[in-house]
Amino acid sequence: MPPYAVVLSVLGLVGAVVAAVYAISYAMAPAALEAGPFLSGGRPREHAMSRYHVRWYAVTMVFLAFDMEMVFMYPWALVVASVGVKAVVEMFAFLALLLVGVLYAWREGALRWA
Repeated sequence: MPPYAVVLSVLGLVGAVVAAVYAISYAMAPAALEAGPFLSGGRPREHAMSRYHVRWYAVTMVFLAFDMEMVFMYPWALVVASVGVKAVVEMFAFLALLLVGVLYAWREGALRWA
């Protein structure tokens, strides 16, 4: 048996399953569907972009900055002892960049709630 036969058979099986799911969905769907697939078929009361104030964008960016800090600090903590001073200097440079971003957000008023 050629080595690619297994891959092709799995891809064929996946294609058949996807086609079966679409066929079942098409067969069981209501005849007159007036709303989209979200909210269990109900009509939305307002536009999706009207619910959130634009100020949340800046708050999200500040959150992502701190989130990325944690993503990079966990592996750094594992290797800092073996790498030495170079790792400490690189982490402080990274934290300085994050501090510049937070200071910019503070200056722009992203952290004010009034």
